[in-house]
Amino acid sequence: MISENDRDDARLIWEFHRMGHESKPCSVAVGLGSHDIGVAEATADLYFRGLAPLIVFTGATSRTTADRMPRGEAEHYKKRAVELGVPASRILVEPNARNTGENLQLTRRLLHDADVPVTSVLLVSKPYEERRAYATAKQVWPDVEIVSASAAIGYDEYARSIGDERLVIDMLVGALQRLLIYPEQGFMIHQDVPKSVRAAYERLVEAGYKGRLLRQDS
Repeated sequence: MISENDRDDARLIWEFHRMGHESKPCSVAVGLGSHDIGVAEATADLYFRGLAPLIVFTGATSRTTADRMPRGEAEHYKKRAVELGVPASRILVEPNARNTGENLQLTRRLLHDADVPVTSVLLVSKPYEERRAYATAKQVWPDVEIVSASAAIGYDEYARSIGDERLVIDMLVGALQRLLIYPEQGFMIHQDVPKSVRAAYERLVEAGYKGRLLRQDS
């Protein structure tokens, strides 16, 4: 059972993870692979709104997606976008990335090899991964403008759509842990975390939401 206090803490962290960027025309839209097919749908929507002439879907599989996306996250995202009406010719697939850093590194290489000039990127992720994706992109791809984007959905609706609220909270907590520890490891730029958000994170960890936490050597 998830308590209302836990849910309130999750909502606070959810809002922190959202960057609040206003979507605008960019050189390319990059959809980051995950278990959430809604990322493909949000990326397709940006394409139909004329905000990017080209889409890259990036991602292999993970323990979360191996069963539901056996051909790889990027391939399943492409299939969904084509079902929605995006021309297959406007989609590139990067099928090998297994983490956010690789998503950006391999996508950058793919676009370079395809002679696609890139000055700005619409970076599409799960709503609670916006800040982590942005911080990683600014580390990996510092010479382009990064505009974060995701589905326009709130915490409660998103948790219902996934069907596993505990998994969502675990993901929120895991994403925040990475924001706290990855900058010193060189994986992303530093992001200030408000004391209220850090306190909510610590309470959720104490309450047992540890499913996506990385082990840290003491």
